[in-house]
Amino acid sequence: MGRLVGIDYGLKRVGLAVTDPLRIIATPLETVPTSQTIAFLKKYCTNEEVDAFVVGLPKQLDNSDTHATKPTQNFVKQLQKQFSQPIYWEDERFTSKMALDAMIAAGTTKKYRRQKGNIDKVSATIILQSYLEKA
Repeated sequence: MGRLVGIDYGLKRVGLAVTDPLRIIATPLETVPTSQTIAFLKKYCTNEEVDAFVVGLPKQLDNSDTHATKPTQNFVKQLQKQFSQPIYWEDERFTSKMALDAMIAAGTTKKYRRQKGNIDKVSATIILQSYLEKA
């Protein structure tokens, strides 16, 4: 059984998370510049068996699109062209706040929490874990 990769897409950075091979738990993987995401994922997929991608879908509370919805959908189109694995959407509302709260609860330093890339990869982990709990 292959891993699942969680993706928290952003205009500057993309947070990535992965499951263990048995798909029990999601863990943070990396934060990469948006422009390097496809190349990073290609390299990762050559070293690890990946069965699917789970992408956070940005929506407002009323379920309308945010400023990030269209760029995220465009990114998913690029993923579809480059990879044969299925791609699943997962609601990403509140994941950044949940990520910050989780980092505080874990006792991380303020300096660590201020690095936005750390929040992005924890957000990707929350997106992926949420998907796992529904599957």
